[in-house]
Amino acid sequence: MSTLATNLIGTATTTVTAANIAATMKSGSLAVFATPAMCALMEEAACAAVNAHLDEGAGTVGISLSITHDRATAMNDTVTATAKLIAIDGRKLTFEVSAADSKGTIGKGTHERFIIDNEKFMAKVNK
Repeated sequence: MSTLATNLIGTATTTVTAANIAATMKSGSLAVFATPAMCALMEEAACAAVNAHLDEGAGTVGISLSITHDRATAMNDTVTATAKLIAIDGRKLTFEVSAADSKGTIGKGTHERFIIDNEKFMAKVNK
C-alpha cells in the first residue's frame, strides 16, 4: 500500500554545462541554463519526492507543468530543483516546484503527475 501524503519533498541538482544550456538544447542561442533543462530538473525532483512511497510496480508520468523561468543561470553554477507534494486527488498528484542557483530562485510553478502501473502503461504504449 502506498504511503503517499502531502508535504513530501524531493530535490534534484545539476551543474550548468554545455549539455544543458539553451544553445545546445535549441531553446535559445545563449550559454545559460535552458528552460527545458529546468523543467526536467523539476520533474526529477517531483519523482524523488514520491518514488519511494509508491506501491511496487507503480510509477508516475508527468501530465502538466506550468512554470516561469525568471532569471538566467551562468555556466558552471549549480541549480537545485525542489518539489513539494501539495495535493493528492485519486491518482493525480500536484506539486509546487521551484529551482534556485547560487544567487537565489530562478523559476517556480506547479507540476502534476499521474500514478500508473508501469507494466500496464508500457503494454498500452507498445500495443
